[in-house]
Amino acid sequence: MRRMDTKTTTEKTGETGDGAESAGADIAAKTAKTAKTAKTAKTAKTAKTAKTAEAAETAPAVEPLDADDLDPADEIDKDDDEDDEAPFPDEAPAPASAGIGGAAAAVVSAALGVVALTGTWTGKVVAERETLIGQIKTSGSGTPAQQISEIYGDAWHSVAVVNGVFSLVALLVAVLVLVLPGRPSWVRAVAVAGAVLGGLGLLLSVGTYFDLFLSLPTAGS
Repeated sequence: MRRMDTKTTTEKTGETGDGAESAGADIAAKTAKTAKTAKTAKTAKTAKTAKTAEAAETAPAVEPLDADDLDPADEIDKDDDEDDEAPFPDEAPAPASAGIGGAAAAVVSAALGVVALTGTWTGKVVAERETLIGQIKTSGSGTPAQQISEIYGDAWHSVAVVNGVFSLVALLVAVLVLVLPGRPSWVRAVAVAGAVLGGLGLLLSVGTYFDLFLSLPTAGS
């Protein structure tokens, strides 16, 4: 009986040893498989890295373009874009004193034109002086025609000369204002009015002086 128990124990011990050996073999196989997988992944990663580095080395290097390599058409387009983007230079603003002077000159030209058409105190004084001189010259021995010429004709011509001078000054001042740049629109409008009035006054003065519009009366009329 004791012998049989010993045999049974021996068999159990053998089975236990076989089981341990099988477990150890499984663990060893699993470890070897894991190591092989890690080695395979590392090898693949290394190969991929080497391939990427080789591709980077073999790729042609891109050199920056020089200004000489640019196409002339591209340069023209670039210049056109810069011209379009660049703001237009504004006209230099005129000084404040120049603006005031231009406005005053325009008003003066218009006023002189009006005065030249309506007559001035200076022209009246000159006409009276010529009348007095004519009366002195023809007092006692002057003929009717001479009296008309000395007393009335010279006075009228003197008024025409005075008004013509005012008209000419008005025209010159107006033209000067119009020629100078940088004047506001209303200043130019007043200057144009002064030029028109001055020109019209000058025309009437010349016609009056040379008796183009109204001739002197004769003694028989």
